[in-house]
Amino acid sequence: MRPITTCGLFVVLLTRGLLFEGTSAVADELSPAAKLFAPTNLVAWCIVPFDANKRGPAERAEMVKRLGLSRVAYDWRDEHVASFEQEIEQYKKHGIEFFAFWSWHDAIEPLIKKHGIKPQIWVMLHSPTDGDQAEKVAAAAKSMLPMVEKTRELGLKLGIYNHGGWSGEPGNMVAVCQYLREHHRADHVGIVYNFHHGHEHVADFPKLLAEMSPYLICLNLNGMAEPAAVDGNKNKILPIGAGKHEHEMIREIIKQGYTGPIGILDHRNELDSEESLRQNLEGLANLVGQLH
Repeated sequence: MRPITTCGLFVVLLTRGLLFEGTSAVADELSPAAKLFAPTNLVAWCIVPFDANKRGPAERAEMVKRLGLSRVAYDWRDEHVASFEQEIEQYKKHGIEFFAFWSWHDAIEPLIKKHGIKPQIWVMLHSPTDGDQAEKVAAAAKSMLPMVEKTRELGLKLGIYNHGGWSGEPGNMVAVCQYLREHHRADHVGIVYNFHHGHEHVADFPKLLAEMSPYLICLNLNGMAEPAAVDGNKNKILPIGAGKHEHEMIREIIKQGYTGPIGILDHRNELDSEESLRQNLEGLANLVGQLH
């Protein structure tokens, strides 16, 4: 495994002349692109059940810290429920933000209160099959109401997560966000958009990004092959820089002025999460360098 500097992407960008040297306020002096992709704005995603090395909470926190990252979106399976609190404690110990939590489990609620954390909650919409578009939007919004109220009570953001189907179409996610904000005062509800679940959106990405922009609370990147080349899991998950379309999609993100969190993912069962994240960090640095 190749070594990586403890400052990760920050140092790569610095050596490429994308960051300003020699001041303690360097983060305030970055170009918009460099600030957007600085390690402090990056979120490690899909690094728990997909890690080939099956790390525990302490090893995972050490790995994230070693890569120079400071935020994790936490995905989990049933076997991880018992270690929720250990995960939170290890992130605190290593100065890592428990940035987001996948779906919901009642066991996380008392820990959110006990540890004073404020993770975004990422959930998929229900995909209605009956009625016209307006009725489908209203039905999908209604299905969200328990989590809307739960996250409101806890002071958390609630992210609608694209995962294919009707519920993963940007226009439908935007419509549900608008409905919830208009009818239920749910301004804390937004959109989490994933490149790896949006291959069919590549051609229209500039238009769709503009529609989602007012509601985006996180953008998760991926290497993007030709949509026709994605067959099941084949070519679905690629390192940033290994695909054909992410360069222009990332250029569009910068052009449209998105300034929110950026997720980089593992999601590759066959690979050590550290190596997968490193590939994405290096690919992202190269793309940002080319865009600059």
